Amino acid sequence: MSAFEHNLGGLIGPGVDRNKTAFIDLVGSRPGGEGRAYDYGEVDDLANSVGRGLVASGLSRGDAVAILAENSVPYFATYMGILRAGMVAVPVNYRQPPRTIAHIISDSGSKLIFADQGRRNQCPSEVPVLSFEGEGEETWSGFVDPGSFDLVDPEPGETAMLLYTSGSTGMPKGVMLSHEGQLHAISRWADERQEIARHRLLIAAPQYHMNALFVSKLLMSFGASAVLLPRFDVETYIRAIECHQVTWLTGVPTMLALVVREKELLSMTDRSSVERVSMGSAPLTEALFDGVQAWFPEAVVSNLYGTTEHGPSAFGSHPDGLARPKLSLGCVAPGMELRLVGGVDENHGVLEVRSVTNMTGYKNLPEKTTEVMVDGWYHTKDVMRRDADGFYFIIGREDDMFVCNGENIFPGEVERLLESHSGIDQASVVPIPDPVRGQAPVAFVVRSAEIRSHGLTASRLDEAGVQEYALANGPAYQFPRHVFFLDTLPLAGTNKIDRSVLIEDARRRIDNG
Repeated sequence: MSAFEHNLGGLIGPGVDRNKTAFIDLVGSRPGGEGRAYDYGEVDDLANSVGRGLVASGLSRGDAVAILAENSVPYFATYMGILRAGMVAVPVNYRQPPRTIAHIISDSGSKLIFADQGRRNQCPSEVPVLSFEGEGEETWSGFVDPGSFDLVDPEPGETAMLLYTSGSTGMPKGVMLSHEGQLHAISRWADERQEIARHRLLIAAPQYHMNALFVSKLLMSFGASAVLLPRFDVETYIRAIECHQVTWLTGVPTMLALVVREKELLSMTDRSSVERVSMGSAPLTEALFDGVQAWFPEAVVSNLYGTTEHGPSAFGSHPDGLARPKLSLGCVAPGMELRLVGGVDENHGVLEVRSVTNMTGYKNLPEKTTEVMVDGWYHTKDVMRRDADGFYFIIGREDDMFVCNGENIFPGEVERLLESHSGIDQASVVPIPDPVRGQAPVAFVVRSAEIRSHGLTASRLDEAGVQEYALANGPAYQFPRHVFFLDTLPLAGTNKIDRSVLIEDARRRIDNG
């Protein structure tokens, strides 16, 4: 096998149609703008020029190089160039506070940072920084070195990238992911190569996150094209569908929840091109699934699963071709070992995965690694059930679960119940301390657009109304003891709902009476 087949940065291999559009980059474009098209040849050449520049700068194989920027084609080409040179790419969540960013740069041992102008001042002063904008010695354009480049042929298990977890319980942990493992995850989609190649995807999740980064690599590997947003903006996202005849929408559920709320804009948009909608990286509720399906009636809506530590490759189609039930993650994928542990039986419990796609460990944290990796099995902390046909469904997070009056409460179950109410667009449930019950559920609710626009609030959907609905449709111990209404739910840097912010908000509201 060649270095192209071993190196994760070599996805644009021999035989690719170099003239086909790979990306339409919407950096600097207004909503509905045409953007800048890059063909496969241009992206390939840019990646090679970054690899050459890195080697010429004196950096060596195994050195870490960080990227701190919004989505762009130069960002992705830089990521690929780092891998081609046998170095370790460190995409950094720029929405983290300066102290956390400094920790990531230090912990990863990054020796160089590529940053865009808006984030350059977030970079630690002790590490050299190259700006994606402008010209000159301290810029990306002044650093790259156009020309051919021989890819490094990685060793089995050699680290390709470090992705840092969200750090909800402390400083983020660096997840070490290998060339071999990530290429295996991409190969899981090989049977759909021709189907994927004809699509135009829409990517708006941040490329420092596994979701958008994996989708970008998948399309490059199989010859598809994509419209790339610098960041998620709901108007730009919707207008891009019609402007660029997007056939495949991607993102995390929260992004699509914001999309389906824009009923007026959606009704004026030609959505007929959309054939697939894939949501992943967070649980999906039935209400959101139905809402997305209603606005994109001809599309196949799917619920994908993945973690930073394992990637998006655990589940696939049913071996006998059975249709995937709504909200199911699928069945065990070929070559994967899955088991559910700690539940009442083998069909309930926390998912554990054993596969070459698993991380090789947490950077500089051997004790944390052994907490979640035993004999090659990665303990995901995702609580699931498996039905009689072998389909898996996610129930919630082991570390989100809390106990109220002796009963286990999984926030995801309560959220799905609340969002089945026609007047509720989104719900998020968090625990608060309770002197009698230990902990008690509190709900944050976003009312539906119809209720908000017509001013039908307290008389139709107030705290008591939400609590009555929960009691009538679920177990009594799950009903929220307090209900607070928001126009939007706060998002973390990964575009997932930021539960830590809601927990603090709930405590403050309750303390203030």
